[in-house]
Amino acid sequence: MRVSIISGPPAVGKTSIITHTLKNLQNKGAKTAVVKLDSLIGNDEDLYRKEGIDVIVGLSKYICPDHYLATNISKIIEYHEKLRLDYLVIESAGLCNRCSPHITKILAITVLDMLSGIHAPYKIGPMLKNADCILLSRGDLISQAEREIYRLRISEINPIARIVEVNGLTGQGSALVERILKSANVFNQNGAMRLRHTMPSAICSFCLGEKRVGIPFASGNIRKMEFPQIEIQEEL
Repeated sequence: MRVSIISGPPAVGKTSIITHTLKNLQNKGAKTAVVKLDSLIGNDEDLYRKEGIDVIVGLSKYICPDHYLATNISKIIEYHEKLRLDYLVIESAGLCNRCSPHITKILAITVLDMLSGIHAPYKIGPMLKNADCILLSRGDLISQAEREIYRLRISEINPIARIVEVNGLTGQGSALVERILKSANVFNQNGAMRLRHTMPSAICSFCLGEKRVGIPFASGNIRKMEFPQIEIQEEL
């Protein structure tokens, strides 16, 4: 079984391009499935099933989706190995841009929306920096110059990742994504899996349910903002 994690900010077209790619593989006789991880609601389950793709949805609820994935990845793979799949795709919700769901031994793909602006790649963090492949959606809606700048900035952050432009509506690029999924190594349970980047440190009073805000109510692992000194000149 070849396993891939496909991540990215919300509404960048992850589900659409996964659907096109897995349908291509299924039409060639491959057995595929998706694990869709989301936060509060998973509304893509029906879309996958409508296209004949097996799917399981996991909702992290009050837990960060990437922490939820790191906790459950072993069971996810163990369960799907029993189904004798050819390809398993884990679609992870991308939220804070400081976390990264990418794991060693598993093909790491990140999807970005070019409409997010040419500065967006600098804001994504380890989810972009540690990916093996970057899929860029909605490039048809911006100029060629903007596309080139966007790709250049991605290359500055992650010079070794393969960059592929895709279109979730038409399926453009899904044939290339199919070849990328085929390039993933067959998953081997031998040896420990490790995160490609550490998770944020965040055990504080707000993690434990505190609703009152401000310094007096903040405790644990917190980070205070610094402000420049304001000089007050006395009147002569």
